Amino acid sequence: LCVTHTVSSCLSRPGTHPLCLCVSGKRKKMKYVLVTGGVVSGLGKGITASSIGVLLQSCGLRVTCIKIDPYLNYDAGTISPYEHGEVFVLEDGSEVDLDLGNYERFLGCTLTRDNNITLGKIQQQVMDRERKGDYLGTTVQIVPHVTDAIKEWVERVAMIPVDGKEGPPDVCIIELGGTIGDNESRPFTDALSQLSYSVGPENFCLIHVTLVPVLSVVGEQKTKPTQHSIRDLRGLGLSPDIIACRSTKVLEENVKEKLSRFCYVPVQNILSLHDVHNIWHIPLLLKDQNAHEPISKVLNLAGIAKEPSLEKWASMVEISDNLHVQVRIAVVGKYTDLSDAYLSVSKALMHASVAFGKKLVLDLVPSPDLEKTTMKENSSAYKAAWMLLKGADGVIIPGGYGNRGVEGKILAAKYARENNIPFLGICLGMQVAVIEFARSVLCLPDANSTEFKPETKHPCIVFMPEGSTNHMGGTMRLGSRRSYFHVKDSISARLYGNKEFVDERHRHRYEVNPDMAVCLEKAGLSFAAKDETGKRIEIVEVPSHPFFIGAQFHPEFKSRPGKISPLFLGLIAAACGELDAVLTPVSIQQDNNQHVVLGNETRVDPINGFCNGTNKTSQKSVRHNDDLYLHQISKSSRRKLNGNPYFDSE
Repeated sequence: LCVTHTVSSCLSRPGTHPLCLCVSGKRKKMKYVLVTGGVVSGLGKGITASSIGVLLQSCGLRVTCIKIDPYLNYDAGTISPYEHGEVFVLEDGSEVDLDLGNYERFLGCTLTRDNNITLGKIQQQVMDRERKGDYLGTTVQIVPHVTDAIKEWVERVAMIPVDGKEGPPDVCIIELGGTIGDNESRPFTDALSQLSYSVGPENFCLIHVTLVPVLSVVGEQKTKPTQHSIRDLRGLGLSPDIIACRSTKVLEENVKEKLSRFCYVPVQNILSLHDVHNIWHIPLLLKDQNAHEPISKVLNLAGIAKEPSLEKWASMVEISDNLHVQVRIAVVGKYTDLSDAYLSVSKALMHASVAFGKKLVLDLVPSPDLEKTTMKENSSAYKAAWMLLKGADGVIIPGGYGNRGVEGKILAAKYARENNIPFLGICLGMQVAVIEFARSVLCLPDANSTEFKPETKHPCIVFMPEGSTNHMGGTMRLGSRRSYFHVKDSISARLYGNKEFVDERHRHRYEVNPDMAVCLEKAGLSFAAKDETGKRIEIVEVPSHPFFIGAQFHPEFKSRPGKISPLFLGLIAAACGELDAVLTPVSIQQDNNQHVVLGNETRVDPINGFCNGTNKTSQKSVRHNDDLYLHQISKSSRRKLNGNPYFDSE
């Protein structure tokens, strides 16, 4: 089978096609790990799949991931955050389930749209084939046509590397969304059952994540829901090799033995995934239970997989667990009832705070509650929202759509600007900051976005000319786009290491009105970065403010543990009163010829490189987003960051 083909036989001779994976006439065998869920949804299958990936990576294996969402939507782009949480955006512009964000953060990989399969995509593919005549003369049915399309998709994508290296991965982790027994999942369970048979038992490992509840009346861990879930799973042609039991407390040994007896799974293959205060503990939890051993045994990885090594990961967890000095950040949005709606933002803040040696306290502030109408209708909610906002060390307004709560966001931006509170606005957050500036500084009370008030006389934010007004799905400005710095001494440019440009992920259909750019700049708003045309605004700043930045892109989507987003790191540093600790001096230029090699990483040499003649005790090289930056840091910050494996690991 060739990567570029979806047919069952390679069209080129073995080894002649540049992407042909055949060796001596035989295709390399892919190892599959399927993660399913039972009893209830929301058990943490995505975190479990990501943690298994981390464990397998630590065994020296190359890993890729596929998420299956059995809904009819083509992608997650038009789904409300209240349905499935945030919409995560990949480099190629695809809008996908938030679990792919977990995969990228945990595994350090870069996924594509094909790593997210939906029933809508499969259905469209099958119908396109039918219209082309690929099934001419045949009655198109769920089995075999839909199930074959699913299998072909999985086998094709599993062979595509996502870690930047050549050649196919060793293991493909597949997460089946939803709960076993759901009607919409049936085509996928049938296809995966067929896949397990076709690839053979030595190439397919099934991990079933299930719930072991504790009834408060008797205080006993109950196994019956798990037994019924596994019975349903076997009825669909899938048999678990490993059972991962979610519970509030550590699974008792007698409960494991009972599950082993009634579910026909060895005791050592039953894992306890009890509640932890930080999801970074899950890979360590799996390692402590030797979860890699049954996986290796089922997949016949003896001699291939080595003993897991998670020392760096453990150090990162230890640092996170032992932070005590707090930094309080207020996230102002309208989806605060569901924390998953701002999952990537909260993770990016956590990455930055841990790197800076602070314990993050996150306050979710409902933006509608900040508005004057709420003061009249629900004064207690109004007071509580403003108390949270005024108690914050920093404020962030993330992206969003629709006019509900927008006036509250504008008030939050106004409060942060007028009171010198560190502020970061993302996408819509940047746009409301521009609107607030126009209203307060330019004295244009009618200033608004045409998204919220089409008839406004002063449209600060307008619909992008290339956008579609007829179709909503996949029509925004999406994916990785390049932003060029126009103000070289701006805070954002210095946070990014005085680079000429940066590549960040976007998701928007409105932009700052270029016709108002001149008057906004004259009033004191700085446009620090623009797109390649020099017209579309990407970053705005208020130079007179200690830290007031708005970004049209979404920096949270590329934040990783050890690869911190510069804007989030800047917000945390500013909130701690130590912004200078992470700013690159304007006069220092990057010299890629001056470096040392530490492990697999390349870094600036602060002693023998271009730092000669400077105060060597006050400088340290730090790496963010694969770029080399030299940061001027204070002695206290140096003591805090020096030797921090979380901060230095990348």
